[in-house]
Amino acid sequence: MEKQFDVIAMGELLIDFTMSGQSEQGNNLFEACPGGAPCNVLALLNKMGKKTAFLGKVGKDQFGTLLRATLEDVGINTSNLLTDEQVNTTLAFVHTFPDGDREFSFYRNPGADMMLTAEEVDEEFLAKTRLFHFGTLSMTHEGVREATKKALKAAKDKGLLISFDPNLRPPLWSSLELAKEQMEYGFGFCDILKISDNEIQFVSGKEDYDEGIRYLQEKYQIPLILLTMGKDGSRAYYKGMRVERAGFQCRTIETTGAGDTFCGSSLNYILEHDFENLTEEQLGEMLTFANAAAAIVTTRKGAIRAMPEKVEVENLICG
Repeated sequence: MEKQFDVIAMGELLIDFTMSGQSEQGNNLFEACPGGAPCNVLALLNKMGKKTAFLGKVGKDQFGTLLRATLEDVGINTSNLLTDEQVNTTLAFVHTFPDGDREFSFYRNPGADMMLTAEEVDEEFLAKTRLFHFGTLSMTHEGVREATKKALKAAKDKGLLISFDPNLRPPLWSSLELAKEQMEYGFGFCDILKISDNEIQFVSGKEDYDEGIRYLQEKYQIPLILLTMGKDGSRAYYKGMRVERAGFQCRTIETTGAGDTFCGSSLNYILEHDFENLTEEQLGEMLTFANAAAAIVTTRKGAIRAMPEKVEVENLICG
């Protein structure tokens, strides 16, 4: 049966305020960039010609209106983007360090994205996609956690491919123990796991990445694990294979959205190939493209609107 969507993602949708110089008076200027990991992933997939939709919640305010318009503008279906009448849209202020790395200050106590309830998750809507993608920011608080669990169970029951990017943000959790517990819940459902170097160390307690991945594979039998290592590139672990590709050097402005771009690029490749029978060569090809796409995004601000075209990625790969 032909599906209406290639990917439906669930989770946070927010405004990233990124530093944008100083005013004449010496005050910091911030740019309001639409963001949130799941929609960053979808925005990349849309650039690659895939059909996508988002399940989540924004506030009844100017930022919620901006986010809805942005998603529609880049081609993400918003039929299941709900509006909370009482709680404002989540905001994040991003402080960028000289090397492009960053730290976050969140205004989310509460934020509209965490007000989604299980009753608002439409299981029939989820049946319209080939792949369901989620992260842990929709598992930080009880109500939205139940909504995420309902969506996951529905996706599993309907035989969808499930991808998971934990996207650990310690300031948003009441405790790191709870964060780890919810990450482990997600591991139990996913077919594709995208995880960063610091996250694998956090969840496995092992310094060596290969040991950490082996721990996850043995405990959860995740078919494909994608490990991102920042500028050092990435690895794929699949059916006993371990494939690594180097990163690309670009003039980094900030790293917001790089991991999401990598994730979206990888999912795009998987949707175009036989997930059950990926070869070592294909895994390498997937990582190279994803690394290149992620590198390009680090040279721009505002992830959702900064996603590269396919030809840009191919040009970087060809040098």
